[in-house]
Amino acid sequence: MAKRDYYEVLGLNKSATQDELKKSYRKLAMQYHPDRNPGNKEAEDKFKEAAEAYEVLSDADKRAKYDRFGHQAFQAGGGAGFGPQGFNDINDIFSAFGDIFGNGGSPFDDIFGGGRQRGRARSTGEPGSDLKLRLSLTLEEVAAGVEKKLKLKKYIQCESCSGNGAEKGSDHATCTTCKGAGEVRQVQKSVFGQFVNITACSACSGTGKTIKNPCKSCKGEGRIQGETTVKVNIPSGVSNGNYLTLRNQGNAGRRGGADGDLIILIEEERHAIFTREGNDILCDVEISIPEAILGTEIEISTLTGKAKLKIDAGTQSGKLLRFRQKGIPEYGSSRVGDQIIRVNVFIPKNLSSKEKELVKQIEHLEGFLPEQARNSPGGFFSRMKNVFS
Repeated sequence: MAKRDYYEVLGLNKSATQDELKKSYRKLAMQYHPDRNPGNKEAEDKFKEAAEAYEVLSDADKRAKYDRFGHQAFQAGGGAGFGPQGFNDINDIFSAFGDIFGNGGSPFDDIFGGGRQRGRARSTGEPGSDLKLRLSLTLEEVAAGVEKKLKLKKYIQCESCSGNGAEKGSDHATCTTCKGAGEVRQVQKSVFGQFVNITACSACSGTGKTIKNPCKSCKGEGRIQGETTVKVNIPSGVSNGNYLTLRNQGNAGRRGGADGDLIILIEEERHAIFTREGNDILCDVEISIPEAILGTEIEISTLTGKAKLKIDAGTQSGKLLRFRQKGIPEYGSSRVGDQIIRVNVFIPKNLSSKEKELVKQIEHLEGFLPEQARNSPGGFFSRMKNVFS
């Protein structure tokens, strides 16, 4: 049968742009994709035909030769390096054109979930699972940043077989279940049509290989239960609920598979003195009535030690004082929060008779009366107004 014109195959004319070529090929490839047409030889032929046409017309040199000589340019001696037998296997098409869809993989990954592995380098083994760990930090550690050493019980690579699961000197065999593909395809029929379910081969864990003589230490797993120590640097300014991810520090993969990650969830310990509000920290201090009246200087705690705090005369209970940049650094920034001190005036409840008598002596002094009482009928200022009226 005579070969069809490549432009006709793609439904385009000779002035078609590269973008038009790509768009047309994608449409045809989706339409005639083998997973959408299982067992349909005609669809498979059209799929290969579209790929062949695109392979030539997407290459500037080959397209120029085709425009000049037609299909004869690619017959024996034509020099184009592409002929009717260029794609003997559909896998070759996946390898050749996996990048035209901009994702660096198979053009059909977005439809079929990336299950197709043929024609691309297969990662060996089964990936290890991630580990999650809760790490409690004091507020001082959060403020300064800290390095922690964590002991982990996890799967580690088997040293006896270097992680491949086989005894030294033993070869791997092609899996008889999946024929080395690493995946099993099942076609299911429904009222909506046929669906292709692609899963990793359970016999070889998706590797396409089986072990003749399993390693005695790990029994073919390529990993064993072990313990390891991991150092992690916690930056200053982290918050409760933040997490850090340490790549490849999780469970070792099975039979040489990639290691999982270690995910560290930050938890702040409750502090005896401070309460965190954003990057600020709040604390309470208590002073006596004389100290509030006369003023004083007291020593208070900060996240980095002790500091002196001046209390002005006449300070009211509940007043907020601020220590600049004594709080928590903002993560990823040079800004630092403040320490806010709430002053509480201590009111005694149990006084002796003598103490009560002393309080009574100053009870009615004008300076101890609140503003409202001073201006009330019978108060000092009210009486003075009556004298001069």
